[in-house]
Amino acid sequence: MTTTSKHIEPGTPDAAALVLKRLATRAMGLTGADIERIVRQARLKARREKRPIRYEDLEEGIRMDRPQVPYDLRWRFAIHEAGHAVVHHALRLGTIHGLNIDTSGGGGYSQLGFTASGSDTLGYREDMLAMLMAGRAAEQIVVGAVSAGSGGTEDSDLARATRLALAMERSLGFGAVQPLLYREDRDPTAVLDSNPDLAARIHARLEKALSRAVEVLGENRDKLNALIKALFDAQALDGGAVKQLLRQGDRTAGN
Repeated sequence: MTTTSKHIEPGTPDAAALVLKRLATRAMGLTGADIERIVRQARLKARREKRPIRYEDLEEGIRMDRPQVPYDLRWRFAIHEAGHAVVHHALRLGTIHGLNIDTSGGGGYSQLGFTASGSDTLGYREDMLAMLMAGRAAEQIVVGAVSAGSGGTEDSDLARATRLALAMERSLGFGAVQPLLYREDRDPTAVLDSNPDLAARIHARLEKALSRAVEVLGENRDKLNALIKALFDAQALDGGAVKQLLRQGDRTAGN
């Protein structure tokens, strides 16, 4: 899977920017200390061989830093992250900067930008909820069963979606009960556990978002399948590659 839509001559500013984008995408999930160590090791290798440092030195260093992800797990990672990207694209939420499933077992990574298009409305927030639920929706559609990958940590899809839905109900003015009251909930878990009616309303928002994500992915199944395969094969795709693939699907659908 090529990650460029045009030929760029080595040494040009565009080439340098492209290399940096590729490396940044490949390095998703690594810490700053990890990157410093990989660069230092690549420099030492280049010096020993009496040559300039190469892109391949850095890419190899990043790959060597991570255990190989098992086939079935990598396939599920690809499904999950492709789901997020397809819904993000279909709902025009912003720029996709890159996708990565070349991780050490902690899941995939998506770098997604968001643009409110001048109006941060209820519809926009509902679109964001659908995108957050789209990884789970993709697993449901393609595999027929969901994994724990969408939950489990405070920065997981389910955690972020729950906090967003709670804010919609309690602080953003979109609530079904007393929408004009502002409440700042520092501990969402305590708030939801102590208020079953509120928890039910939040869960209903999440169910609606999941259903919408399933619907959007069903309407864009060809794009989803193509992106899953491309991401599985390449393990990391920069924003340009993802954009090119999804826009090809747009053109195909319009013909």
